Amino acid sequence: MRKQYTPETAAADVEDVLRLLDGRWKLLILFHLFDGKVRRYSDLEKLIPGISQKMLAQQLRQLEADGIVSRKVYPEVPPKVEYRLTQWGQALCPALDAMLQWAEQKARF
Repeated sequence: MRKQYTPETAAADVEDVLRLLDGRWKLLILFHLFDGKVRRYSDLEKLIPGISQKMLAQQLRQLEADGIVSRKVYPEVPPKVEYRLTQWGQALCPALDAMLQWAEQKARF
């Protein structure tokens, strides 16, 4: 059964979701991981020019802590670390796509 919202609880819950995605690089990281793609840390570094190693690590840690991204470390030298979206993170794709479609409608009004 779906949660029943009031305007106040709906606004608060949407704000919570937006906070999960808040961060200069988080959305860019997510778009690189959509479609079930698995990316190594070094791949993400190359795909996102301008991001520092510290910031990439920080944003990935936050996404992992929030359950959006999963991290797999292979026991080898040099370390091999892969990132992918969790099932819940992958479910975010249609919502972001809907936001893009919504933004495209602005030109029609």
